Amino acid sequence: MAGKVVLHYFNGRGKMESIRWLLTVAEVEFDEIYLTTREQYEKLLSDGALMFQQVPMVEIDGMKLVQTKAILNYIAEKYNLHGKDLKDRVMINMYSEGIFDLMEMIMMLPFKADAKLEPIKSKAKDRYLPVFEKALSGPIYLVGGKLSCADVQLLECTLMLEEKFPEILAEFPNVKAFQGRMTQIPAISRFLQPGSKRKPQPDETYVKTIMEVFKIKIPL
Repeated sequence: MAGKVVLHYFNGRGKMESIRWLLTVAEVEFDEIYLTTREQYEKLLSDGALMFQQVPMVEIDGMKLVQTKAILNYIAEKYNLHGKDLKDRVMINMYSEGIFDLMEMIMMLPFKADAKLEPIKSKAKDRYLPVFEKALSGPIYLVGGKLSCADVQLLECTLMLEEKFPEILAEFPNVKAFQGRMTQIPAISRFLQPGSKRKPQPDETYVKTIMEVFKIKIPL
């Protein structure tokens, strides 16, 4: 029998945070090994653990998975969070891709010297949130009347947005109501409490560690 799921990443949100969210909703326990040195990263490379020389990497079911979307899709499929059929899955994937486009803009902020919030706010309000406001005008979940990975990712994204723009959901009551419903799910409610495995917003230590491990110069 396969052992506990192990996540290999930095001690921060980044691209691993959506994986933490999804495992939490699936009620899967996991351990984490934090990258803190260049030597750790080079060891993973020399061991052949990183197919494309990148993290996140997740050990699950005897495999070492890389590429965030592939990891999320595997977890979603395994724990019945990826729709009932092919048409559900393509809708879920379209929503998820859009959500990740928006979240990635926020993720990159700590690494940019001239980071500007206003373009993110404008795109969120004009391009992304209206899509979800419409999709949630009646249904309680985005696709097929049941919880999916896209719902989990949308919740994560709305919370990230509110950290930067506290009033941003005021014009999107369906999305705000959805957020309220999602936070009542017991596993999510626990994940939002202090002391959980949810990571805080990125700080200077997180950014500095990534730069040192990957030998990246800032500003980007």
